[in-house]
Amino acid sequence: MGWQLIRAWAIAVYVFMFLPVGVVVLLSFNDSQFGSFPMTGLSLRWFAELWSNEAILRAFRTSVALGLLTALISTTLGVLAALALVRYRVPGANAISTLLIAPILVPEVVLAVALLLFLDFLGLHKSFALLLLGHVIFTLPFVVLVVQARLVSIRRDVEEAAMSLGASPAQAFFQVTLPLMRPAVLAGGLFAFTVSFDDVTGTLFWKPGGVETVPTQIFAMLRNSISPEINALGTAMIVMTVGLPLLGAAIARRLAMKDGG
Repeated sequence: MGWQLIRAWAIAVYVFMFLPVGVVVLLSFNDSQFGSFPMTGLSLRWFAELWSNEAILRAFRTSVALGLLTALISTTLGVLAALALVRYRVPGANAISTLLIAPILVPEVVLAVALLLFLDFLGLHKSFALLLLGHVIFTLPFVVLVVQARLVSIRRDVEEAAMSLGASPAQAFFQVTLPLMRPAVLAGGLFAFTVSFDDVTGTLFWKPGGVETVPTQIFAMLRNSISPEINALGTAMIVMTVGLPLLGAAIARRLAMKDGG
């Protein structure tokens, strides 16, 4: 009886969490311009409206460019940091590790305000570079943790064997270590892209005037009225932010099985 109550409570919690998401997805296909039940019919008209909305398309292009740049920079820095912390004796390694993962522990709104005030103290104004810097700071810990966990499981003597056969340290890294790290690197990059694409709190503080990402565009549209286009845009974001990590996990698992087999 106790386990049944726990199971029922867990199901109720999941329903409470995901039912609003399901309602948004369902209403995005509503033929009526009023988001209410009962639905008058099914239609893709609001997705077509999205495709013709230049402001939303511009925000989508900005989010994709920002996410790709964030993923590229965070993945590169995360791999280098993980290598230094795992493979080499770095003075103050524990303090550096704590500093790298600190953005996850600090509330994002506090981090956003602190970075904004610090750069304002330096005389730097809001720009796309500042927005990119903020996203890199916020996503870098995810990459470091994922890559570091994978790198710990890779035996050091594999690299030493490659170097004993004549490979330079760079060749051993690119031909031995990096292929073994590939699933974690891919997963970390997808995490960074997804977190950047979906971020709204920090973006509201860091973005310059006239620049909108998809989440901030939704936020701006909600100030005026609840349009059916918002439901369609929310559905597109749900598909992207949920589908990309699942796809990345599947690819990483397949690569890991291939490397292991």
